[in-house]
Amino acid sequence: MTKEDYLSGQVLLIDKPLEWTSFQVVNKLRWEIRQAFNIKKIKVGHAGTLDPLASGLLVICTGKMTKQIDSFQGQIKEYTGTITLGSTTPSYDLETEVNASFPTDHITPELIRETTKQFIGEIDQFPPVFSALKKDGKRLYEYARAGESVEVKSRRITIEAFDITAINGTAVDFRVVCSKGTYIRSLAHDFGKALQSGGHLSALRRTKIGDFDVSNGLSIDDFIANLPKE
Repeated sequence: MTKEDYLSGQVLLIDKPLEWTSFQVVNKLRWEIRQAFNIKKIKVGHAGTLDPLASGLLVICTGKMTKQIDSFQGQIKEYTGTITLGSTTPSYDLETEVNASFPTDHITPELIRETTKQFIGEIDQFPPVFSALKKDGKRLYEYARAGESVEVKSRRITIEAFDITAINGTAVDFRVVCSKGTYIRSLAHDFGKALQSGGHLSALRRTKIGDFDVSNGLSIDDFIANLPKE
């Protein structure tokens, strides 16, 4: 693609690696595009944050296509991952250490699959306290890391599909199709509760946003390799 292509607007599909923030990916791509084409300024943004501990599809928009970010963010998303039963963490994932353990002897594969039905359709979900949502000008994770309690309001979300793809002891692999605003970490936590146990998210990968599929995405290195060199 040319300099004009990026400035007029492109939609880039990137397969985000683990431990990168979505913000870091945007900054890296913006810098690489500017260097490749000697552009002083170009708009680059992403259509939906992925946590550092999640991999998968990031939809990156450049130039005039950044105006479409809101419409992309509103589209249905698909995730795959693993819920580990029998323990919880304050962040609902592996960002924090296990803080409580629970029995799992009563949990059968049949119970696991039956319990998914409780989460299909429109449900009320509480976002994790370790999240980037803002309250009174501060991010929720800032309160959480400071040990301050804060009231978090539930939000209405839709789960279109919640499929169990494998069960290996306390590790439960899943596929979820859901609306904007869904926290898979919260789903993992609530799923553990519904099983009269505990649960936390131990792996997550975003595979689709609307019609965009991670199978068509490029790694950051491959994207950079495709840019023109001086």
